[in-house]
Amino acid sequence: MAKSTLKRLPPKKRPRKAKSNTRGTAASETLLLELSGEALAAKEAVEQSGGIVTGQYLDPLGGKPLLLAVLPIDEVEPTPFQRDVSDAHHKKLADVLDRTGIFLDPIIAITAPKKGFWTPNGGHRLAAMRRLGAKAITALVVPQRDVAWQILALNTEKAHNLKDKSLEVIRIFRNLMEERAEKAEKEFGYYFEEASFIKMGLCYEKNARFSGGVYHSFVRRLTEFSEHPLAKSLKEHERHVEMLVELDEKVADVVKRLKAKGFVSPYLKSFVVGRSNPLRFMKEPPPLEDLLRTIRGKVERFDVDKIKPEDITASGGGSPDEE
Repeated sequence: MAKSTLKRLPPKKRPRKAKSNTRGTAASETLLLELSGEALAAKEAVEQSGGIVTGQYLDPLGGKPLLLAVLPIDEVEPTPFQRDVSDAHHKKLADVLDRTGIFLDPIIAITAPKKGFWTPNGGHRLAAMRRLGAKAITALVVPQRDVAWQILALNTEKAHNLKDKSLEVIRIFRNLMEERAEKAEKEFGYYFEEASFIKMGLCYEKNARFSGGVYHSFVRRLTEFSEHPLAKSLKEHERHVEMLVELDEKVADVVKRLKAKGFVSPYLKSFVVGRSNPLRFMKEPPPLEDLLRTIRGKVERFDVDKIKPEDITASGGGSPDEE
């Protein structure tokens, strides 16, 4: 097998381990006696909602003002672009809270655009407290509203799978279009993490059972953040998504024919796409739409009569089909 010369995406840069006690401020320096600007406006919003600020301080890492508050629970909603709450997860969390009788993990909250507050990473805790009939909820109120779009980095309640993450990204994308449509997509790369999640999110919106894991590896390698404004870059993503959805339908037809011949495996879609994808043999990576056309053509010509059981076994599986 020829060795691939494709350049892999650079690894995510992570901060190196710093020397102890060399960054941020000391505990005694985080005291915040007076509020101004966004912090003062956030405090006023808390009080107007019927909540109360119980503390205020400077974040010891970045030095930004933060408020500890108790908010009326009816004044708080998850961000509209947040993933859907897991019914099983929030019920389990409610059971734990009920047993302990104490809420120890404040949600993060920001002021909502019109009224009340949004929580970018407290959806399950909020649902659990509502299930218990709570009147109020403890929150760390962040005056900087940009934190709302950093949901992927902040959410530690329940691990994201590809579908959850992709749907959140496309929702964030659309919310940003409402507020900052004129800015280039690449300026929001930190919020999206990977440009490919935008395409995958659009695919899952079209088909909740889309087999994203089968396609994401090569879509990720061939997708970069656009220099164009959000509205224009969205059209580019939508064009590729149409091709992906149509390809998935073609692949599903081949899988049906393989099953009709007695092949049983959770990796049949991965096998069909892997056998039809020439990317690893290419010296130079093609544009994504060219690769999608090539794969589609091979899938349309896929001869199931030539497939043997050992072919599928030798492929080693991959991402399980999400059918």
